[in-house]
Amino acid sequence: MANILAVDDERDLCALIKTTLERDGHLVQTRTCAADVTAPLCRWADCILLDIMMPGEDGFALCRRIRADTDAPILFLTARTDEPSVLTGLGLGADDYLTKPFRLAELRARVAAHLRRSSRTPAHTLERSGVRFDLAAKSAAVSGQTLPFTKSEYAICEYLALHAGQTFSKEQIYEAVFGYDGSADDTAVTQHIKNIRAKLRTAGLPNADSIIKTVWGVGYVWQNES
Repeated sequence: MANILAVDDERDLCALIKTTLERDGHLVQTRTCAADVTAPLCRWADCILLDIMMPGEDGFALCRRIRADTDAPILFLTARTDEPSVLTGLGLGADDYLTKPFRLAELRARVAAHLRRSSRTPAHTLERSGVRFDLAAKSAAVSGQTLPFTKSEYAICEYLALHAGQTFSKEQIYEAVFGYDGSADDTAVTQHIKNIRAKLRTAGLPNADSIIKTVWGVGYVWQNES
């Protein structure tokens, strides 16, 4: 069982989400206005579902506001499928997105996948290309400074680092990390990789842009250290 927060100005959709996820044993709270989303509520939640197009404070602004209060997976529920909107949301720290109208089975699968990934707790460390991974704490650091990865960014980084030298397609990365078929999620993986590289650059790694190499037409690979 997990605590789920759903924020959408459509009351009927909130009720449907609540009924659907409660059937899976989750405790669900809903809000129809972003102004009603508080820091304690975000810290309570194990997974957060956000609509983008809401009156007043929209989903992008809400994501930006609450990301400092929670490291729970944030999934956008959106009718805005244009790539700039998707990239904006992922760049703000969201982990995934579902396109409206979505199938309830897909909502359940996505939520379950993110919750499974968040609960993994391997108990050892790994160092690759100047990045030290604490696989128990699910954190990465450079020269002792923790990198500000979102959960999804960290999970992708860890997966590639654990399989250094092996090339994976975007679909394979999504499915391996989130446990759900990622055939429609190329944009999400691409943006997460972009965010990872930017944070590695900010950490001062001289080889930041080449640690995760793009294999054109195939996918991505964490380069083996020479």
